[in-house]
Amino acid sequence: MAMPVFPTKGNLINTKKSLSLAKLGFDLMDRKRNILIREMVSLVDKAKSIRGEIESTYAQAYKALQSANITMGVIDNIANGIDVETGVHITYRSVMGVEIPKVSLQSTLSAKAYGFMDTNSQFDLAYASLEKAKELTVVLAEVENSVCRLANEIKKTQRRANALHNIIIPQFEDTIKMISESLEEKEREEFSRLKVIKKQKGRAMQ
Repeated sequence: MAMPVFPTKGNLINTKKSLSLAKLGFDLMDRKRNILIREMVSLVDKAKSIRGEIESTYAQAYKALQSANITMGVIDNIANGIDVETGVHITYRSVMGVEIPKVSLQSTLSAKAYGFMDTNSQFDLAYASLEKAKELTVVLAEVENSVCRLANEIKKTQRRANALHNIIIPQFEDTIKMISESLEEKEREEFSRLKVIKKQKGRAMQ
C-alpha cells in the first residue's frame, strides 16, 4: 500500500532515499540477528554441558555429606561456622549492543574455612564438591542470563527486520511506483497538450 504523499519529483527522490535506508537497515538487522543467534547457540551448548557437570558434582557432594553425617553425627554446628560467600562480582560486555553479564568469583572464604580436628575425609570431599558446584553455578548463572538476554534481543531484532521487510520496504516501493506512474502520466498529458498547442499555432500561421 502506497503512502499518502503528493506525486512530485522531490517526493520521489526522498522516497527512493528512504527505501535505500530501509533496505540497508534490514540488511544490518539480518546480520545482527545471525550474529546473536550464533552467540546464543554456542552458549546454549555450554549451558547444557555445565548443567550436567553441576548435577554430577552435587550428587557426589550430597553422597559425601550423607556419609559425613553418618560417621560424624549431625554437622550443622560445623556448617554454621563457615562464613557466607560474598565474592561474586558482575561486570558487562557488549555483543551487538546487548549487555552480556560477566560473572566472576573471587572467594572471600579462607582456605581453612573449618577445623580439621573434628572432621573426616567424607566431610572434606563434601566441602570440596560443594565448592566446585558453587564455581560452576557462577559460570552457569552467567551463561543462562546471557542466553536469556540474547534471546530477547533476537526476538526484538526479528520483529524489526520483519516490519522493514514486510511493511516498510513494500510501502516505499508502492509509493515510488505510484509517484513514478503519476509523473509519467503528467508528462504524457503535458506532451499531448504541447502537441495540440503546436498544431493550433501551425494552423494560425497558415
